[in-house]
Amino acid sequence: MKYSPTKKIVIAIDGFSSCGKSTFAKEIAARIGYVFIDTGAMYRAVTLYGLRHGAVQDGDVNEALLIAMLPEIEITFAFNSERGASDIFLNGENVEKRIRSIEVSDLVSKVSGIAAVREQLVRQQQQLGRQKGIVMDGRDIGTVVFPDAELKIFMTAAPAIRAQRRYKELEAKGEKVSLEEVERNLRERDHADQTRAVSPLRQAEDAVVLDNSHMTLPEQMDWVMRRIEKITCAPCTSK
Repeated sequence: MKYSPTKKIVIAIDGFSSCGKSTFAKEIAARIGYVFIDTGAMYRAVTLYGLRHGAVQDGDVNEALLIAMLPEIEITFAFNSERGASDIFLNGENVEKRIRSIEVSDLVSKVSGIAAVREQLVRQQQQLGRQKGIVMDGRDIGTVVFPDAELKIFMTAAPAIRAQRRYKELEAKGEKVSLEEVERNLRERDHADQTRAVSPLRQAEDAVVLDNSHMTLPEQMDWVMRRIEKITCAPCTSK
């Protein structure tokens, strides 16, 4: 099938932690030539900054101090040809690996629940999407950041499967953590994401659900490309 789009769109992907949203979004962007924006990484970068500068410590967040620090935080993305994906930079420093630690994972939900943090990052995300042709994943992309996105996807998977995926990812990076600890972290994050007062995780009314518990990435790509082609091609032509 030859992909011959007649227009560019915004693809908004929401869902639970460790559903493979970023991998899925990166693959879509690479396949159709769109820009991928990892919004979860942006909140992780703010969390890392707070940890480094005393606004996040001992499992707690000093909201007033972190909010005061927001003007000091500059987040950018740059394509890494070795990974075939974009790395995130915090004030010019590549922190792609540092933001994936279990320490940051344990605290990012608290940071992302702060209204001022979300407001600042949402403004940045909306600016990035003005020209269309982007794939963005997170927790509130289809409900808050881009409520008018042409394609909204809500991803989910069984908690035990998500924990296994996350555990293998951390193990491959040399992180010393137990599967039980990873599953606890995921369940706590699910609860925090769904119950926070500001922009809680929820499925947009017009989102299509993708449960990838037992799907390979190629199967997920087949699923999403059929939907993208319906929206962007008039029509796509077979080869």
